[in-house]
Amino acid sequence: MSYLAARCLAWAMWIVVLTTVLVSCAQKNTSPVVDSVNDPDTLIMSEDAEPLDPELTAQPGEGTELTSRERSILYSKNGIFFDLDLHSTKEVEHFFSYFTHRARGTFEKWLKRSEQHLPMVREVFTKYGLPQDLVLLPFAESGYNVKAYSWAGAGGLWQFMPYTGRKYGLHVDWWIDERRDPYLATDAAARYLKYLHGLLGDWYLALAAYNAGEGKIKRAVDALEVDNFFDLAARNRRLVYKARLRRETLQYVPKFIAISRIFQNLEALEFDPVSWDKQPDLEHVDVPGGTDLLALAQAGGMKWAEFHRLNPAYRRQVSPPKLSTTAHLPKDKAPKMIAYLEDPGTRPYAGYQAYRIRSGDSWWRISRRFGVPISVLKRVNNRRSNTLHPGQVVMVPGHGRGRAVASAKASPGSRTKTRQVAQSRSNYVIQPGDTLWDISQRYNVSVSTLQQANGLSRRSTLRVGNRLYIPDASGKTQRVAKAQAESVHAELVRYKVRRGDTLSDIARRFGVSITQLRAWNNMGRRSTIYVNQYLKVFVP
Repeated sequence: MSYLAARCLAWAMWIVVLTTVLVSCAQKNTSPVVDSVNDPDTLIMSEDAEPLDPELTAQPGEGTELTSRERSILYSKNGIFFDLDLHSTKEVEHFFSYFTHRARGTFEKWLKRSEQHLPMVREVFTKYGLPQDLVLLPFAESGYNVKAYSWAGAGGLWQFMPYTGRKYGLHVDWWIDERRDPYLATDAAARYLKYLHGLLGDWYLALAAYNAGEGKIKRAVDALEVDNFFDLAARNRRLVYKARLRRETLQYVPKFIAISRIFQNLEALEFDPVSWDKQPDLEHVDVPGGTDLLALAQAGGMKWAEFHRLNPAYRRQVSPPKLSTTAHLPKDKAPKMIAYLEDPGTRPYAGYQAYRIRSGDSWWRISRRFGVPISVLKRVNNRRSNTLHPGQVVMVPGHGRGRAVASAKASPGSRTKTRQVAQSRSNYVIQPGDTLWDISQRYNVSVSTLQQANGLSRRSTLRVGNRLYIPDASGKTQRVAKAQAESVHAELVRYKVRRGDTLSDIARRFGVSITQLRAWNNMGRRSTIYVNQYLKVFVP
């Protein structure tokens, strides 16, 4: 397939997936007020989402033969060496040839795109004691594109799935997608990679697990009694069919090694050198819930496009009403912007609710219903058109009490008092491995509710043995709510079954149960799945 045909096909598939999700959103119109954080109709992808470059999923196989000079560069001991040993395989040669010839233009684009992120990624990975080679992993994941989304719903530089992102502290909902925040996502990726290495004891196995899932690699390693990726790949066919690693995973590590060798020898391969001094000089500040982000940008003399380029995680021009977030501001503009944030009047939209358009709705009707001027509704929703379609979701600013609650800053003293009250009526003991996200999903309460009920801030840590108060964590109401949450309050992903997949693998990958997968897809206990079949998965 030619390069142009491959790119056209990638865009066509992307449009089909996006259209499918949008159509499904429009068809469901049962409740006008949306729980925007957990609603299954909420798009995982941001409106400015970009598909992965087709070169990221290419399987080049036999291609242009390496010249003797290129071969000597690939196997040389010169260049910028990092920490990981070079393993040479035919697959490494194929990817080395592919990115230096057929996909050279795309690789050059990735190099340019990486310049504003590489210094930060290196700093974070140094802090966590990770091999310097791993700063190149986003080349293999996203081409260093913060806006990239895969067809399965992975997003950002590090291509986190929503469940894994949330597990490592990244908020993903209608308001914000922190997988697209290069700073927060890089810190999460460093912690995840360090965990995978601790689990598997080999960095290349850790990379394979990053691609395929830790459970799949751990089971394969245990079954074959190997301790490195290359022995695992060589013996892959000894595994039972469903346990074998997919070709994508078998090629993932060779692709990463080829990218590393190219990056270490850019000058010798006649690529332009990468500049390490293009990282923007930013100040990272806390933004209270419900902040008018457009006005924040204007306070610093910035246009929205410039602000959003530095803060791509925000999906709206208002910050999430019930969540303190982090904004990255240019240092020369930060003083005026921070002064703006310190004024409680900058949060006129705290207490937002998301409203789903019903048949017969108009801007005028919504304005009358909620008492919000049409001009305000259009501005905060970034809409110029007068046309509304059933199933669309718009933001409606709150009033009065909601504004006061969101703009009030909790003092350390008030949080201490709240913690004391929570301890007196605690009904849950923190277990090993617990996170607020896990507990919130288990008991169908939001993370923000848990934080408020227990006097916790976003940076609070949980300690095993401590006690929490979980509002309404018992009784029939809780059981019913939990059952509803497991089946409805999640984000819809349409997953395409690949060769080697099992229901168990898919369930583990998305953090759901096999029983739920069967229920969502009308499958019996004896039903089988087949390659290219689409399964509905409601990601918690």
